[in-house]
Amino acid sequence: MGSKEDILKSVRKSLEKREKVAYPVIPDFQKQGIDLKSLFEQNLKLAGVDFYDISSIEEAQKIMGDKLPDTNVICSSTDEWKGNKDINSIEHPKDLNDVDLGIFRAEFGVAEMGMVWVTEKSLQVNAIGFLSQHVAVLLDPAEITENMHTAYQREGLLDVNYGCFVMGPSATADIGAYLVRGAQGARSLTLFFLEK
Repeated sequence: MGSKEDILKSVRKSLEKREKVAYPVIPDFQKQGIDLKSLFEQNLKLAGVDFYDISSIEEAQKIMGDKLPDTNVICSSTDEWKGNKDINSIEHPKDLNDVDLGIFRAEFGVAEMGMVWVTEKSLQVNAIGFLSQHVAVLLDPAEITENMHTAYQREGLLDVNYGCFVMGPSATADIGAYLVRGAQGARSLTLFFLEK
């Protein structure tokens, strides 16, 4: 074996002769004839999410009022649904620890997993999706993508400081396979299909 310089010289010479090769194309694994909303709904059920097709915010407010009649503190990061706790007044994430119902609009949904993508743009204060006792999510049904491969191909997906896929309410199971919802986060997640 030669000296370090001989080895580096040999590597440089080999690099000059190499052909440029394109990166491999990663397939998106899309299936033909998939009803994205139906698949999304199936996976929402598996994740313990209640979902509703609605045509107005008033419908969503009525549904949540019936589901959670003892709700006192409502905080919303969307102008579509006003809460009684102003998200713009939040100075620290811990200021959301008294929120009974947190509301935000997801940027898109992923059908194969029954989950939604949210960022600091949609949440405004990231903790609203995790400290709220219950969460209501608005989603435009036209914004459902098929799988994680198509999700990661979405324009601008990674042009944020914070982004998170959210799938159902918090849940945990012990060795005996006893499932507990709301163990470390939101106790329920309700999704409303509502066009933007």
